[in-house]
Amino acid sequence: MVERVHNVAKSKSKSILVRMVSAAGSGYCFNAKRSRLRDKLILRKHDPIVNKHVLFFEKKKIRSI
Repeated sequence: MVERVHNVAKSKSKSILVRMVSAAGSGYCFNAKRSRLRDKLILRKHDPIVNKHVLFFEKKKIRSI
């Protein structure tokens, strides 16, 4: 018997996991999920190290979800 191998293309995931880093320079960061088609995230959240609301910028992609 001959086994046939079918090459099936994998579809890309619709969302990705990214690392968000504080603009205050405290080094605090967290992970967020965003759509692959969306622009880079900029969020305003609480930074517990400086105890203020600051901007968080998307630093790098961690993995696809």
